[in-house]
Amino acid sequence: MEEDMSILGRPRVAAVLARAMQVLVTATAGRVAKRTAAVFPEFPGRTTTITVPTSVAPAPVVVHRPADAQRPPPVHVNFHGGGFVMPGVWLDDPLCRYLAAEAGVVVVNVDYAVAPQHRFPAPPHQAYEVVRWVAEHGAEHGWDGGRLTVGGQSAGGSLAAAVARLALERGGPAIAAQVLHYPALDLSTPGRDKTSTIAKPMLRPWMGEVFDGAYLPDRAARADRLVSPAGAADTADLTGIAPALVITPAHDRLHAEGARYAERLRRVGALLEHRDVPDADHGYDVGRADLARESYALIARHVARATRG
Repeated sequence: MEEDMSILGRPRVAAVLARAMQVLVTATAGRVAKRTAAVFPEFPGRTTTITVPTSVAPAPVVVHRPADAQRPPPVHVNFHGGGFVMPGVWLDDPLCRYLAAEAGVVVVNVDYAVAPQHRFPAPPHQAYEVVRWVAEHGAEHGWDGGRLTVGGQSAGGSLAAAVARLALERGGPAIAAQVLHYPALDLSTPGRDKTSTIAKPMLRPWMGEVFDGAYLPDRAARADRLVSPAGAADTADLTGIAPALVITPAHDRLHAEGARYAERLRRVGALLEHRDVPDADHGYDVGRADLARESYALIARHVARATRG
């Protein structure tokens, strides 16, 4: 109901605030990139940048390659977080370097289109097109597109889940596993109604209003399967969807929806593992290298196992 929404959630206001956040994030990108580049110095990384054509907009991607691959390695496509509105491909640099080194995969880190410039459903469809392109163009770029996984953090986890759903519905590409790391999987529930076990969690209700208002101003459409697979409205049979690793920090406001989706996947035999991270909140891996290393090692094991061939 409109009267339940604060002024921050009104689409025009949310769009203005989202654009202001983008300016701030872009202004600090260099400093943040230097900080993330210093994490896991034992994995220096080998990267190139290419652009993937899509019907939404060209998608720049940073390609992380493992050292000394004896044959074209598998490929993992990663989507960063940021509430569907903020750029931040550099935030996942430590994760991408870690996976390239420890899982032995090429990691394609996607700088996808964000709102309000590109509102729903453009980003999930762009994400799907990127993954399809990665699957089809491995021979040209040095990876094996037939051994493919996807994953993401927060909003990126939502996009990874949407890609897996579209791949199920459209008959491909084949995805060996999906990694959903503190994913946003229920936009049909307002952020103010999502609780935490701590008094001041990282995600605040006002953030949800701004992010959701900028990304998906049509409130009725927030029940769509591509943004709310953990919502009550989505009851489709998911048998055959890519198996998932779901990681949920214990204090995260998104914990409940991640756990619900993990259970939904378990019921159709598509849950690899649901791992709770105790004493951790949303985005914990950005500032906690110790916890990040544990979770990244878990992700690397599942990605390596899924793409072994």
